[in-house]
Amino acid sequence: MNAPLSPSALPAGRNRRGGLVQEVVQHLQQLIQTGQIQPGDKLPTESAVMAELGVSRTVVREAISRLQASGQVETRHGIGTFALPSPTTHNFRIAEQDMATVDDVIAVLELRISLETEAAGLAAQRATPEQLTAMAAALHGFSMAIHNQSDAVPSDFQFHMEVAKATGNRHFADLMTYLGTHIIPRTRIKTAEQAPEGRQAYLQRVHGEHESIFNAIRNHDTEAARAAMRTHLSNSRDRLRKARNGAA
Repeated sequence: MNAPLSPSALPAGRNRRGGLVQEVVQHLQQLIQTGQIQPGDKLPTESAVMAELGVSRTVVREAISRLQASGQVETRHGIGTFALPSPTTHNFRIAEQDMATVDDVIAVLELRISLETEAAGLAAQRATPEQLTAMAAALHGFSMAIHNQSDAVPSDFQFHMEVAKATGNRHFADLMTYLGTHIIPRTRIKTAEQAPEGRQAYLQRVHGEHESIFNAIRNHDTEAARAAMRTHLSNSRDRLRKARNGAA
């Protein structure tokens, strides 16, 4: 059975073929990395990807070719394209077992502070109107998730992904796709439920921090964007440290 496409679509206005191909690659990688497509699952058909993302068959086929070249999928002629298990290598990786404790999550946040602070600064310099629209859509999704009593993890991750894409450097987005949603602390630890101010207030505070990042990027204020991202991720780290020390 074909794996479903995620509800997110590509930002409008992408008319360079190379950029469109990379967007489709990242979209399919995200489905694989977040577990929506498991090893052995059949990818959505070319027609489904074309309809969902508004791209041509040529773009989809080139994206699939890139995934094949990197060993992430294989195409069986006459049957379809299937996700492959992640290769066992000695390359850098963060696996599920590497996010098992509070200290593990804090360690990943420290890595993210270094990477995403610079990503926010680059996004402030390079973000297109379409990318700003995509960030705003992720913020709206977060707000609606709070209203609907959801944990807002997908929209939280999507906001950080859109910032990474807006750097104009595909390696930032590739790394975010690789890390997947489990880098969001509350997927591993009940940070929202355990927050002293209560779950809703906690999520509203995170949302406000995201808005500060977005406003700085929209204003093309590089230093403010860096500072807002650093503050946001440092706050997450510090909240976890307090929770860990309180439980000790």
